[in-house]
Amino acid sequence: MNTPISIDRNEILKRYEPIAKHTHKGLQGHALIIGGSYGKIGAVCLAGKAALKTGCGLVTAFVPECGYQIVQISNPELMVITDADEKHLSDIDFDLKPNAIGIGPGMGLHTETQKAFHDFLSNTSVPMVIDADALNILAYNPSWMALVSPRTILTPHPKELERLIGKWNSEAEMFQKTIAFSLVNQVIIVMKGAPTYTIDGETVYLNTTGNAALATAGSGDVLTGIITSLLAQSYKPCDAAILGVYLHGLTADIALPETGYQSFVASSIIEYLGKAYLSLDV
Repeated sequence: MNTPISIDRNEILKRYEPIAKHTHKGLQGHALIIGGSYGKIGAVCLAGKAALKTGCGLVTAFVPECGYQIVQISNPELMVITDADEKHLSDIDFDLKPNAIGIGPGMGLHTETQKAFHDFLSNTSVPMVIDADALNILAYNPSWMALVSPRTILTPHPKELERLIGKWNSEAEMFQKTIAFSLVNQVIIVMKGAPTYTIDGETVYLNTTGNAALATAGSGDVLTGIITSLLAQSYKPCDAAILGVYLHGLTADIALPETGYQSFVASSIIEYLGKAYLSLDV
């Protein structure tokens, strides 16, 4: 493995693009978040709100019917499209043309959902982030990786990564197998952890922000929304992943003196995104 490139503020400023002075919401990108199932609609709410707070002009959520009121009430800025099924995704079909898609948060593993995901992958080439149960579905159906468009971003936590690439006996073997998976499938892999690494083929990026406060439910869903938002705003996939991970961690660093480790939750990441951005503009 090549020596990882350390992603600090200087590296981020090479990639970060401040908002244009005379922009409007139509120029800021349209992100689509697909996911949710009965009891897990909150994951989509978190990802959707994170996408908005990361600067996306428009964000739409695609959820089962049971999620309609939940998303509309919890996030009035989000638009909502619903699946025909009440409790899970059964047919991922929509008329809009998003600039980027985040799929997987709260999605579940229902047989119909798996088939819907397969059919969706077969018919889209939109820049995409694949997370959570969408990753697990790919792990259970390895041949479907052939349907994933090049430069798609995968965001597994350690257990999801293990399901995708198999068990490893050392950290060196984990990197070796992840790099090989990235190269073979032409995908970018965000290895969530402490620290988080972004793998783009043989190039490895080491994130330098974040702390133990991020070890909380929904943290990954928020990261999916952040990276999807950056993709929708026309960042290159690898830059979207690197910047997204950096901002995600930076919120916890900024918040820690005020929240402590224990009371920082996934919504706190979203709450502190503004201060994270402001620290880049100084």
